[in-house]
Amino acid sequence: MAYLMNSDIEQRLGNATYVQLADDNGDGAADTAVVDEARLGAEGEINSYLAFRFQVPIDLSLHADLVGVLKSMTLDLVEFRLRCRRPPVPQDAIRKRDSAVEWLRGVVNGSIGLPAAAAVSANPTRGIVAVKTGSERLLTRKEFSGF
Repeated sequence: MAYLMNSDIEQRLGNATYVQLADDNGDGAADTAVVDEARLGAEGEINSYLAFRFQVPIDLSLHADLVGVLKSMTLDLVEFRLRCRRPPVPQDAIRKRDSAVEWLRGVVNGSIGLPAAAAVSANPTRGIVAVKTGSERLLTRKEFSGF
C-alpha cells in the first residue's frame, strides 16, 4: 500500500523543480521510473523502521488518522532522495530528512507513539517480545560496589 502518489511529490516540489530533479532524458517531463524509484525507496525506508514494531505496510484504510503523518514523512524522504540526484542538496531538505529519520527512530524505540485512534497491528514476525513490568530497581550494581 502506497503512502503517497507521484502527484503528491510534484505538488510538494512544484512542477519546475519536479521536472528538474527527475528528467534524465531531457524531454522536459519527469521520468516516471525515476520518481517511482525515489518514492518506493522512501516507502521502503519508512517500512524498514516501522517493521520493528508494526505490521507493514500500515493499512491506511484502517488507520486513516495516520495518512497525514506517513505522507509527510515519506515526502521528506522522497524529496531528499530526488535532490541528492542533483547536488548540492539544500539544507532544508537535509533537515527534513533528518527529522523524519529521528521521528522514525523514536517510534521504533517507543519514545514517540503513532497518532492512531486504534492500535496498529504488531509485527507478527517479531515473535514474542519481552515486556518489563513493575517498579524501577531500588539498588543497582554500582550501589553495591565495594561490598
